[in-house]
Amino acid sequence: MARLSQELARLAGLANSSEQPEGSPPEAIRLEEILKLARERSFGLFLAVLSFPSALPLPAPGYSTPFGVVILLLALQMLSGRATPWLPPWVLQTSIERKQFQKWVQVGIPWLQRLEQVARPRWNLVCTSRLGQVWLGTWIGLMGISMIIPVPGTNTLPAMGVFVTAFGLLEEDGILCSLGSLICVAAGLLTTSILVGLGLGGTTLLNWLRR
Repeated sequence: MARLSQELARLAGLANSSEQPEGSPPEAIRLEEILKLARERSFGLFLAVLSFPSALPLPAPGYSTPFGVVILLLALQMLSGRATPWLPPWVLQTSIERKQFQKWVQVGIPWLQRLEQVARPRWNLVCTSRLGQVWLGTWIGLMGISMIIPVPGTNTLPAMGVFVTAFGLLEEDGILCSLGSLICVAAGLLTTSILVGLGLGGTTLLNWLRR
């Protein structure tokens, strides 16, 4: 299986012309086509692809909430001990404009390639043990809930945490999974601060404390 950065570039139409399929590419890409990259049908690839748009420093209007719902669904499957992920047909048929997808891939590939350079199988128990799956699934689920909330500041950092954790699962790299968990903890604190602050009439809890 080619590296994820290479697969995404090919699907987006950004790879070498010799690697592109014949015929004019469609104007939209179905999520089903992206998820076919996971030949092993691993949770890592599904979660990485779904968190990828929101983890980038680019606006992803309309995607964070539905993708957060699907991330939560996959996290619940991890917690239940399911061996392979399952997604309903309506999710698989969700389309993304090709130009928007190309923009995400162009911005994200340099970061993805950096992760690919350092990722390797290590600390496998974090990724493969039942306790590790429960731990990671819990944080991924919480980040999915945070992405669902339509409030600025509750999407990007949680998506980053899910993406790094998912990439660790994909490469069976327990260190990356642990780093992703730390990002999820920070994102959880940030989301809690924002929600509590809004409830208290401020922008964040920190602003309320300053006042």
